Amino acid sequence: MSLGLGCAQLGNLYEERTDDESLAIVDAAWDAGIRYFDTAPHYGLGLSERRLGVALAGRPRADYTVSTKVGRLLEPTDEGGLDLADGFAVPRTHRRVWDFSRDGVRRSIEESLTRLGLDRIDIALLHDPEHLPEQALREGFPALLELRAEGIVGAVGSGSKDAGMLTRVVAECTPDVVMVAGRYTLLEQPAAAELLPACAAAGVGVLAVGVFNSGLLAEEVPRDGLPYEYGAAPSQLLRRAAQLAEACAAHGTTLPAAAIAFPARHPAVAAVVVGADSAEQVRRNAALFAAPPPDSLWPDLVQRGLL
Repeated sequence: MSLGLGCAQLGNLYEERTDDESLAIVDAAWDAGIRYFDTAPHYGLGLSERRLGVALAGRPRADYTVSTKVGRLLEPTDEGGLDLADGFAVPRTHRRVWDFSRDGVRRSIEESLTRLGLDRIDIALLHDPEHLPEQALREGFPALLELRAEGIVGAVGSGSKDAGMLTRVVAECTPDVVMVAGRYTLLEQPAAAELLPACAAAGVGVLAVGVFNSGLLAEEVPRDGLPYEYGAAPSQLLRRAAQLAEACAAHGTTLPAAAIAFPARHPAVAAVVVGADSAEQVRRNAALFAAPPPDSLWPDLVQRGLL
């Protein structure tokens, strides 16, 4: 089981960050022993990939794993303003165009390699294929297999918050991995019904991301204003998070610690990928991962009707 760094924040997710702040996040992850980094063209219109490439430059290539995604091509635009409608505080120099065609996938990987400064991608994923499912499965995934055969990418699969779509990818394609975002967390586990058993049966590795549900589970004491699904958390989920936090405290642990540890307990999960807004948060998350809650927590959560 490994801990990975989600790199949407390197693309100025929610707020601007300097290049130095972004570099410090990756440096802190490296110093903490993290060697898996996940990014995408979507994150800050390519800014996340560019910053990650700079941060990893000069490090031994065989020592780390990078995943990125395909499905959104970046086309120049003169709209102006900021990309805040998509959650990123970057100038809107490009617009995203859905494209899971063979040519689109190959172009996306080529452009990602340029932004990252790499000659290969370790893990390439269809990004949110539910938006164009037939094209993604019939054209996009075969294109990833071609790139894998050519040695341009390593493992292939799909990433989404739609557990049903990922289950379909496992059933209809031959992925090496799937990345499930926010659907197998301490707060909610819809992926447990079909997706995780399907992955276990097919030998498909699961990358668990969004384990804080966009931030709702990231603090020891949940409060109004914390995000869920990139918006304000609904009151009923805030109450549930508060109940989870209370139970965690009763076992001498914290809500963020349990949120990181929970998906790691499933045998199909190969890695837990966590974002961080600062170097300090990276160090905190790594420490929590290294010291999981006591085993007594989990049956108690079940008894309380919280899990």
